[in-house]
Amino acid sequence: MPASWPALPYEAWSATCDTLHAHTQLLGKLAVALAPPEPQLQHAALRLTARGWETLPLPAPDGSGAVVVVLDLRRHEAVVEHSGGNLRSIALSPKRPVGDVTRDVLKAVEALAGPVQIDPRPQEVPWTVHLDEDHDHTTYDPEQVATYFRAATQAALVLATLRAPYRGRSSPVNAWWGTFDLAVSLFSGQPADPPSNEFIMRNSANAQQIEIGWWPGDARYPHAAFYAFAVPAQEGLEAATLSPPGRWDPGLKEYILDWEDIRTSSHPRQRAVEFGRSVIDHACTVCDWEPALAASAQGVPPPVV
Repeated sequence: MPASWPALPYEAWSATCDTLHAHTQLLGKLAVALAPPEPQLQHAALRLTARGWETLPLPAPDGSGAVVVVLDLRRHEAVVEHSGGNLRSIALSPKRPVGDVTRDVLKAVEALAGPVQIDPRPQEVPWTVHLDEDHDHTTYDPEQVATYFRAATQAALVLATLRAPYRGRSSPVNAWWGTFDLAVSLFSGQPADPPSNEFIMRNSANAQQIEIGWWPGDARYPHAAFYAFAVPAQEGLEAATLSPPGRWDPGLKEYILDWEDIRTSSHPRQRAVEFGRSVIDHACTVCDWEPALAASAQGVPPPVV
């Protein structure tokens, strides 16, 4: 078994997963409050780096420069870092409530970069308690977080490989704090009618796109998995024969390749990339994308060598 593709059974770490998810929501709320708005809500996305989940450099509220907020999943601390060189760290320790961490991070941002107001209501999660009042999520197991981080890093490398050759507009590998997943979007350049007028849908699903992503599991689908779908979904999207054999999930309306099905193979990254390219090729055909764009996603013409 490749040591760098660890087992990640959702049931075994679901409590820690929810706590970590709640911490990422704070970073996302800061990005929403401070970053200049971008199409498809790209300004709200975070990044998975060699440290953990991070914001991009955000304008300091007091105009003094930029501020970055990090969930350092190696040192297990939240870090607020100012472009001027000052930083403050807040421990992410077992049994420490999300509410305490949230208030300390906001105080650190204010001390280094000026006061900021966020909407403390969590989004796209089954709980409703405000982040700064959240004493429900207290479980934080550093070993479980480290295992998640190893898995997420491998998944992010797969997504970066899928994005690399595409010659149309694409997103970076985004870390989405609402759904606690990693994803890359390839855009055709054509608009789309959002499936609903709900805020996130009308702003994120207003362009034709194919999304490939990975999540560590949740209560709705308690398995780590790669996933893929297209917006808007065209008739026949669910009828692909994929390599390796991912499957269409009619409830999720997405193609799924379970982490557990490939992590012990001799070449798990290669198998995950093959899955993603199979879905992209099928979706481009069904959704009638411009042929040169579709070909570029498969590496034709080849990237720079």
